[in-house]
Amino acid sequence: MNSDSSVNLFEDIYSNILHDKLRISNKEADNFLNKAKEGGEITERFSFENWFKDRFSPNCILIDEEEYAKMCIDALKILETTAGTDYGTSRQRDMGQLWADMTRGYLGELAFAKFLNDRWGISSELGHERGVLADFLPSDIKLISRNKEEFRPPKINIGIKTGKSNGIWLDITGDQFHHSDIHVFVKVAAGRDHLFAFFKHLSVFKDKILKKGEDIGSISESESKDIFNKIPSFVPIPAYICGFVEKDKTYERLPYKGKKGRKNYEIISWNGPYNPDDIAEIKSRENISGSVKFTGIGVFSNNKRYLFNSGNLLWKNEDWKRVLDKI
Repeated sequence: MNSDSSVNLFEDIYSNILHDKLRISNKEADNFLNKAKEGGEITERFSFENWFKDRFSPNCILIDEEEYAKMCIDALKILETTAGTDYGTSRQRDMGQLWADMTRGYLGELAFAKFLNDRWGISSELGHERGVLADFLPSDIKLISRNKEEFRPPKINIGIKTGKSNGIWLDITGDQFHHSDIHVFVKVAAGRDHLFAFFKHLSVFKDKILKKGEDIGSISESESKDIFNKIPSFVPIPAYICGFVEKDKTYERLPYKGKKGRKNYEIISWNGPYNPDDIAEIKSRENISGSVKFTGIGVFSNNKRYLFNSGNLLWKNEDWKRVLDKI
């Protein structure tokens, strides 16, 4: 068996473990594995096995149906007061898309709160009881309690950024980076259909929407059953606490690594500030006649930001202990 076949077999074995042990779908398990490699979490010096045992498994949280319902309702509470545009773009999201996106973001915050409790014995309350969502919140953790003390505001501000299971970039736009002391990246395996799966679980489709279709003669009973069976079912949602970065650290300018092709250049690593004119400078520096793009995403919007691939995040116990001792 050649080395490529061995790696593929190893990936298949661990993908099955993710599926069987943590009940993660094959698609999401593949996302977590493949993007860990693409994001630089898995390298020649840090194997798939090490990543799975030391980094992923201890930092994987499962979100159940009741927890999902609470985050879904929390997002609904402030939906009308939230702007429908994606930050840095002119794209308008309709209310359903905005609700789904906000729910996913809240799932990431919930997962981190569970991580604080399960791994570090820190109880916390999220800042969801507000009427209007501010543009920049210094901390997504509103109150904490350590060793059963009274709840109090944390002494450091913690920002939580949620991505999908196929994400590799912690992307903090505008001035947000300077408003929190640390920024945590959580990858949540909730794809485009998580609201639909939840609605199916609540019998919204079977007892309401599809039944209405049958009543008005729009669909037959057999068509209704077929549609219902094709809608994904709700299962506990895995969330991976990928790591964090600190505000008070010296970051170099143009902190990139990449792969140079015949004409184009692919950026595979970034660890710090990004400015819109950086791409042109990289193109000149690397003598690129074609394009310069980021792996897995292509290009970012034309805004200043701080950018980190997942392989550059801090994640070890000693890293977490150092910052959480300050909380």
